[in-house]
Amino acid sequence: MAQNKQKKAGFATLVGRPNVGKSTLMNHLIGQKIAITSNKPQTTRNRIQTVYTGPKGQIVFLDTPGIHKAKNKLGNYMVKVAESTFSDVDVILWLVEPTTYIGAGERHILEQLKRSRLPVILVINKIDTVPKTAVLDAMETYRKEMDFAEIVPVSALRSNNTDTLLDCIFKYLPYGEPFYDEDTITDQPQRQIVAEMIREKALRCLEEEIPHGIAVAVERMEFKEHIVNIDATIICERDSHKGIIIGKQGSMLKRIGSQARRDIEDMLECQVNLQLWVKVKKDWRDSDFLLKNFGYNPADTRPDR
Repeated sequence: MAQNKQKKAGFATLVGRPNVGKSTLMNHLIGQKIAITSNKPQTTRNRIQTVYTGPKGQIVFLDTPGIHKAKNKLGNYMVKVAESTFSDVDVILWLVEPTTYIGAGERHILEQLKRSRLPVILVINKIDTVPKTAVLDAMETYRKEMDFAEIVPVSALRSNNTDTLLDCIFKYLPYGEPFYDEDTITDQPQRQIVAEMIREKALRCLEEEIPHGIAVAVERMEFKEHIVNIDATIICERDSHKGIIIGKQGSMLKRIGSQARRDIEDMLECQVNLQLWVKVKKDWRDSDFLLKNFGYNPADTRPDR
């Protein structure tokens, strides 16, 4: 295949301390063209990938568990996953807050970035929370620490200057064909993660009353500026199960929704409006069509004949 000389395609990774807004930034950079590939949310082995496709080409973002000073074996493992990403990308985005204080966590990240030999774009996030002079002071402070490829102040929450950031990322990507077909990139994988979170909370709340006979279908995920509206349906096999899931005056359904919403908000780093319904679809576990519709592929588990 001839190399594409008009558009670019490459990989970028986002690193930063917790709560600096990595997920928020990624959602706003990508908009509605989002694809997340991941194992179940409780696992940390695979890096989450999201894909931006625009007029200049395609950026595949790798989100990592984060770089920090590890205090135990799990921490060591997460750091190795994050640092191994550096060998797989073309450019690194380091998100920091608009402050002149560089703490021990940031200095540890700095050490890793200096050894990476990759272009590093410093992204100063949350500029909407401080005066402009504070942003300029933060830029000057970090500029003295490392020779950054670019320094870009943004507000991920308000999408301020995110177009400029995209332009900067493309500067450091090679020309070539996209890695993903634009037509196949949807938010379906993210919906599956959300559905799994809801299903997990339902099974925990219901304990052994309905062991495995439920599925969750996310009907709608609508991203607004400060909130994500999610409509989801819990599917069960029997009418008696429906009553148990709803509970007295809707108490069980409210409990499931409240617990699931907290986890989803932690993942998306924004407020979530979650609406849940319950439907009965008898013998859905024996229906290839329904299994696939609910995010399970029957072919993956069907034994060879």
